[in-house]
Parts: sequence; structure tokens; C-alpha cells
Amino acid sequence: MHRRQVLIGGASLMALTGCATAGSGAGQASAMTPAQEAQMARAILPAQTPRAELLQPWTGAYDGTPPWDKVTPAKLREAMVEAMDLARADVAAVANNPEPPTFTNTLVAMELWGAPLDQVVNIYGVMTGNIGGEAYDAVDTEMSPLLSAFFDEINFNDALFQRVKTVADNADAMGLNAQQKRLAERSRDSFIRSGANLDAAGKAELGRINTALSTAFTRFGQKVVADENAWTVVPTAAGVAGLPESNKAAAASAARAKNIDGWIIMNTRSSVDPFLTFADDRAMREQVWKKFVGRGDNGDANDTNATIAEIVRLRDQRAKLLGYRNHAEWRMQDTMAKTPAAAQRLMDRVWTPARARVAEEVADMRAIAGFDIEPWDYLYFAEKVRKAKYDLDQNELKPYFELNAVRAGSFYMAERLYGFTFTEMPKGAVSIFEPDVVTYEVHDKATGRLIGLYYTDDYARAGKRSGAWMTTYRSFSQLDGSKVILASNNNNFTKPEPGEPVLLSLDDAETMFHEFGHALHYLSSVVTYPSYGNTPRDFVEYPSQVHEHWVLSRPILDGYLKHYQTGEAMPQALVDKIQAAATFNQGYATVSYLSSAIVDMDLHTQATPPTDIDAFEKASLARIGMPKEIVMRHRLPQFNHLFTSDAYSAGYYSYLWSETMDADTWAYFEESGDVFNPEIGGRFKSIILAPGNTTDRADAYRQFRGRDVDVTALLKVRGFPVS
Repeated sequence: MHRRQVLIGGASLMALTGCATAGSGAGQASAMTPAQEAQMARAILPAQTPRAELLQPWTGAYDGTPPWDKVTPAKLREAMVEAMDLARADVAAVANNPEPPTFTNTLVAMELWGAPLDQVVNIYGVMTGNIGGEAYDAVDTEMSPLLSAFFDEINFNDALFQRVKTVADNADAMGLNAQQKRLAERSRDSFIRSGANLDAAGKAELGRINTALSTAFTRFGQKVVADENAWTVVPTAAGVAGLPESNKAAAASAARAKNIDGWIIMNTRSSVDPFLTFADDRAMREQVWKKFVGRGDNGDANDTNATIAEIVRLRDQRAKLLGYRNHAEWRMQDTMAKTPAAAQRLMDRVWTPARARVAEEVADMRAIAGFDIEPWDYLYFAEKVRKAKYDLDQNELKPYFELNAVRAGSFYMAERLYGFTFTEMPKGAVSIFEPDVVTYEVHDKATGRLIGLYYTDDYARAGKRSGAWMTTYRSFSQLDGSKVILASNNNNFTKPEPGEPVLLSLDDAETMFHEFGHALHYLSSVVTYPSYGNTPRDFVEYPSQVHEHWVLSRPILDGYLKHYQTGEAMPQALVDKIQAAATFNQGYATVSYLSSAIVDMDLHTQATPPTDIDAFEKASLARIGMPKEIVMRHRLPQFNHLFTSDAYSAGYYSYLWSETMDADTWAYFEESGDVFNPEIGGRFKSIILAPGNTTDRADAYRQFRGRDVDVTALLKVRGFPVS
């Protein structure tokens, strides 16, 4: 069932990872092509004819695309229920096969089962995440526990587990190659981590925990979205003084859309951060800041503290039921770091110099402000210091980062590094889920081969979850016929008035390149088995983070990121200022992020899970000496990464872990004298991006870089001492 074939962690839909070349099938040493493997495996699965409209095979060009125009909450619910029943029949056919277990009739069949469910779950994710609203929230509330219970059925199916275990335990005798053996062993181990070895009572208890977690995850996410649908009204022009004109226009437009006099600052980061950076009215900054950092923590119907306490309690119960001391130990079994201690060592190494840098930054700001810096002052006075130290005003930069120009620059990066070209498609060429979505064809420049479609959804709207993210509607798999890849990037920029530009900050531009890096990872995929496109949590951010560096490369600046009014390229003197200030405010950036990662790990390594979440957060921050002038980038009451699924729980450190490889990789390009070095770019694509998780990712990095990662590159990037 592709990326969702096994539920790792009970309540979150995670990947069963593996390896990526064709090989022997029915326990024989002779090799088969992927098509032959698929043909044999599909013969095991029952012939089925789905009834629900959203379960019909996707039709039209591009190997079929999602029928977004046909989706309604009622149809989505109907399709989800039927798809689980169809998948149950597939699972039963594999688990109860009277033939002895082989790699093909068990592992390959597992890769292919449940295609209708995989298809509709992709639609489900978009409609609940990008569209939302009361009707889709209701579907999500109902379906989440049903999905959790369904995947528990798979994880607890002893006949299926024994077949997988037999193949894994006898891989050498069956003549499996190294990659097939890796797939079988990782599948077996995933079953065990998901409770396959528990007795009947243990499985029943684990199922109860997983279902309760799934319900709590959904409840948490809906509460945070509700708080982010709020706003702060700025009633007078004095309240928006200092804001760039583009931000003022967006705030005015938001107010008009709600028939409110004045300006509106939406309770989302893309709206709040510019206000905190540029608005001169200190009292209004404080009001906006308090509303933003208080999301989920107001003692009202959207308060998430009790939900978090329930989640951490259930996670602790699950970990101990499965034989682990805590949730972090269980969660990190399939990561590069392996243990909480290894992740903590890296965080500790960076935390100390980052906190020291904050003290220096605060002293510089206090000298300008003439009073003690509060959290709502930090970004504002940091800009004043930046201007004084480097003669760099962020408002000078925004005219060069118009949304469409930034996207065009990212396309150029993809062409130079990997030979991908992007061509915008006319409206109506394929169905889209929202009128502002834009689609592109992706081709291989050298051969002209169509690789995929790329969907962009850029604007914030009520019901849409906050932040920026990437997803795929269909990933690459030779086993599944090498169909056209369907990838998307999603942002939350404020939609402008017709004809007005969307001007981004440098940080927003880097975020676009980051999320595009995720898309390039999937568009580069060349794997046989669908599961293999997924990599460990602390590796998956690495390929995306490294792509941020190309934003300020001279070819992209000269060719694409031109002043939206004059058409002039960014002058080198301004680029020099940016580079001179590259390590500026890294204390703030590092501490705000890293405090969130440390509290995450602290929360999930407690012998007894806390019940008072606010008190725990305060105590955890006090223990590490959190500077009073800074708040966590994600406070626990709104920490979607941790509490809408298990995906990043005990794993928010992964951005830092990935950044060690990212910084070391960028140094590799720079040292070559050409940041678009075709030889390095080709090796990055073939060794890091294309193979997915076919081999241990640390081994892959060593193959690419010629050595282990060097953490000193990270410290240098952030401007911290390397000793």
C-alpha cells in the first residue's frame, strides 16, 4: 500500500522504508524485472471493483491525476470506509496465502496492496490540511481513529507477521540480495516495534492507546487551526507605521475582506513576523505577540494543554508496553541518531554558544533601545542593530523577492543542478482543489522525458493549516510502473489585491527553496519499491535544507531575483551586506529553534509524563537557561510537529541533525569554486536524492562526501566558535 502499508507508531501514518533495486522474487537467486515481480505479486491479490467515485482509477493524461473537482466531504467519507474494506481483503489474501512465504508473494505483494486506500488517503490529506472547515473536520474526526484501528489490524496480524519474519530470518537461504534482505528485515523490525510480538491482551491495549492517540492528534490540530483563524485589529495608521508597504496593503486587504475598518494582522507566522520586525508601535507589537504565542494556551475551548497531557501519557504507556523506557527511545529506533543521548549531545554542543550569542545580541539592542528588551522587541531592535552594524535594511531586500520571481529562480536551480525543466500548465489542464493552485509539467531536459507534475498552493485561507510543507499525491516506483510523479508545495502567504505583487522576506524565499528541495527529492527518486522513497526523519530535512543556500547565488540573483519595479539585479554591494551579516542574529534563530527541540526531547524522556504542560515547559526552559528575551519558536500548546501525529515527536532535533550535513555539503560546493558544480550536483542527485533509503543514509553520505559529516561546518555557518 505504498507509503502507508504499515502503521509505525500506532496513530501516525508513517513509512515502511526499505531498498530500491529489482532483484529475485520467489526466494530464488535468479533476478526478475520489476514488472515481473509486480505481475506475480498482483496475481495473489483479489480482483476488486471499487464502488465509490473517489476510488475509481485516476483518469486522463499524466497516468491519471486526482479528481479534485469531484471531492466532497460525503464522498470522501464513503471512499475512506470502502477503501479500508478493500485493503482488508488484500491483507487477508497475503496473510492467508497457502503457499510458503517468499519475497515476492509476501514483501512485494505488501508493496502493492491497498492501492485504492493509498489513493484516497492522499486526497484526504489535502482536503483536511489545505481546505479544512467544519465539514472536513468532521470527516477527519471520524476517520482518524478508524484508520488507526485499521492499521493496527495489519500490525497485529500474526499470520502476516510470521510470513514477513520467515522471509527476513531466512533471507540468505532464500538467495535475497542485499537490498531485498534490507527490505525484509526492516519490515520485520517495523512489525515488532508496532506490537506484533505482544500477546492478545497487549495487542488489545496497544490498539486502545493508538486509537486514543489518533483522536487526540486530530483534536489538537483542529484547536490550533481555530486559534490561528483569529486576528488582531490595528485601528489606526500609527499602529502600522514602519511596516513595508506590501505588508500594509496585505493587512488592509485582510481587513476589507472581513468588513473591518483599519488593518488586520492574522494570527499566523507569515503575518506576525513582519509586524514584529517593522511595526514602530511597541504596545501593538506586544498585543500581536501575545496573541500569537498564546495560541492553544488561553483556557478556552481551543486550549490544548489537557490534550497534550493526554498525548504524552498515552505515548509513555505505549513505549513501556513495547519494552522501551520512554517514547523517545522507541521513536528513535529507525533514525540516524539512534538514541536520545546522541541527539542531545549535538543539541548541547550548539546550545551553549547560541545562548552566549544571544547575550551579545541583547546587549547591542539594549544600547539602541535604552530599556530592557522584551520578546516582542527582539525582531524589531535586531533590525535596528542590523541597520547600524551592516547598513542593511530588510526593506531593501523585499523588492527583489517577488513570489513568482523566487519560484522561477528555484526552477533555474533545479535545471542547473539536476536537469529538470518546469513549464506552467494552462488552467483546466488538470483538476485542482483550489482556484489559486498553479500546476507545472516537469521534464528531464536531456531526454525530454516527462517526470512529473508540480502543484503550488501559495495563499493562506481559513481552514488551511499554517506553515509551509511539501507532499506527494503519487511517488515514483518501478514496481508500480514508473508513473508520472505528482508533487506539491504549500505556503501561507497573504493573498494580495489583484495586480499587486507578493513581496517576500529573505527568510520566506529560503523557505520556498527549502520546501522545493523536498519536492526535488521526490522528483529525483529512482526506486523499485514504493516504500523506499521514504528516509529517516533526521535525514529527510537534509536535502531540503541544503537547497536554501542557492537563493543568493549570483546566477539566480542576476537572472531572476530582480527588483520588481526597476528590473535591476540586486547590486553586489547589497549582496555583500547580506553576506557580511550572514551570521547576524544567529543567537536568536538558533535558540528559538533549539529550545523547542530540547523541550521536545525533555518531554519525551521523562520517567513519569507531566500533567501540567505549562509548568513543565517553564521548568524545562529554566533548566537550560532560556534567555528571557526569547520565546520558543513553537511553544508546546501550538507545537503541531509534535502533537498532530507522531512524525516529529522526539524528533524536532532532526532539523539540526540534518543541518550538519547541509552545511558540510554546501562547503563542498563552495570549495569546488562553482556552487553549480555539475559533477557534485550529479553525485548529490544520484547518491543522496535518487536512491531513497536503499542503504544506510550515513553510508550514503560518506559515499557522497568521501568522509563522515563534519559538524564544524555547521558552527561556522552560524558564526559560533568551533572549539
